[in-house]
Amino acid sequence: VQLQASGGGLVQPGGSLRLSCATSGFALADYVVGWFHQAPGKEREDIACNSVRDSNIYYADSVQGRFTISRDKSKNTFYLQMDSLKPDDTAVYYCAVDARPMYTANYCPDFTYWGQGTLVTVSS
Repeated sequence: VQLQASGGGLVQPGGSLRLSCATSGFALADYVVGWFHQAPGKEREDIACNSVRDSNIYYADSVQGRFTISRDKSKNTFYLQMDSLKPDDTAVYYCAVDARPMYTANYCPDFTYWGQGTLVTVSS
């Protein structure tokens, strides 16, 4: 299982970014996908995750209505569209996957695999 996140950068408050996670070595359609972030001095926080067939989708309260998780099985890639970005969104963002089922939209699974992070900085 290999995951490669990209798309981070510097953006002004209110702006948008789309993170991508290119995957290989497994069937993306069969895995739960998700994103978590970690800001300096803070604990890791799950941001969003999506079950197989999109039956359960979780968003952290802090990003609900602003971020959207999606996947393109034909490209073996999944995404995190981030809109209306705030300085508090500044963090290293990691993409992650897990083969176990996701039975609830209340939280993300304890991901087994994740890639290297991509830094998102929201600042004027």
